[in-house]
Amino acid sequence: MPVPVIGLIGCGHIGQFHSRNVRGVLRSELVPGEYRAVCDRDIDRAAGFAAITGAPITTKDPARVFDVPGLTAVYICTETAEHPALVLEAAARGLAIFCEKPLAKTLTEVERMAAAVDAAGVVNQVGLVLRYSPVFTVIHALMQEEGLGPFLTAHLRDDQFFPIRGQYASTWRGDFERAGGGTLLEHSIHDVDLFRWLFGEVAAVRCHTRNTAGHEGIEDVALVTFQHQAGHQTTLSSVWHACDDRPSTRRLEVFFEGGYFATDHDFIGPIHWQGRTGEEHIMDAEEVWQRYQQATGASEEEMLLARRGMASDYGFLRSVFTGTPAHPGFHTAIAAHRIVDACYRSAAAGADMPVAHL
Repeated sequence: MPVPVIGLIGCGHIGQFHSRNVRGVLRSELVPGEYRAVCDRDIDRAAGFAAITGAPITTKDPARVFDVPGLTAVYICTETAEHPALVLEAAARGLAIFCEKPLAKTLTEVERMAAAVDAAGVVNQVGLVLRYSPVFTVIHALMQEEGLGPFLTAHLRDDQFFPIRGQYASTWRGDFERAGGGTLLEHSIHDVDLFRWLFGEVAAVRCHTRNTAGHEGIEDVALVTFQHQAGHQTTLSSVWHACDDRPSTRRLEVFFEGGYFATDHDFIGPIHWQGRTGEEHIMDAEEVWQRYQQATGASEEEMLLARRGMASDYGFLRSVFTGTPAHPGFHTAIAAHRIVDACYRSAAAGADMPVAHL
């Protein structure tokens, strides 16, 4: 297999996250590769990336990245409105694509992007990183155990300070033309994908949104009830607030007839659980890691990357090197986008809304 040659477009907060991970994965030598180009509209920021990564090419023009000799993979970490054109160009050039979430502002754009990626037959992955979360991976495994009885319901509260300042410093997230939506699309598309993974396909939704921060078209509250195809319901509360010193948090509670699971952390736990009888137990972070390794079959070397939050990027680069499908891909993301689209239509109509499926 050819050694991956990587370019990154977009050197903001999320670009920094992926750039660090790419360097870590390549240093691990679990996957070979060369980090060759970085691009950002702020050339000084791009130059800072290049100085850290050793990438020999620094540019503010994405076309320069696409023209890098031997390029095999591109990370697209720009603001949402810029994703479609970059994905279409990458697909046309036969490049492996890692695109951040959300894929685009509208479902129509997402469908066009997915069709282009399918037609190109390229390795593709989307930044729905909760699929790689140790704590949710372990909860998913615990939910399969016998004796729990029927699944009853689950609720997730996801709250975060409005991401136009602080570590995000992304004023574009307050601009509808650039972001396409607020807390539901920009942030909680992670949660929507998590709900599909943990609780099954969604048939219909009922959604309410509010805008209190004054950014037109950018909701800062979204409350959703999901009607799953299996007949049960789950709920999501997604909130952007102005408590700047409060970290981004997720509180998940899962109820079975004979079991209860909960966590306040979306990466390593701990997990609270209780059975039909007896007191509540706490699974600490180290046991979460042990069970995560059992569930995924990760080697000790792969676990070192996972503990540093690099599992998603490792998975993508490994797929690029081996030519195997990456996960979660565009088809996983498009399913989440269809649910979010139904949520917005539900909020506008004040009614339950069915979810379109392939």
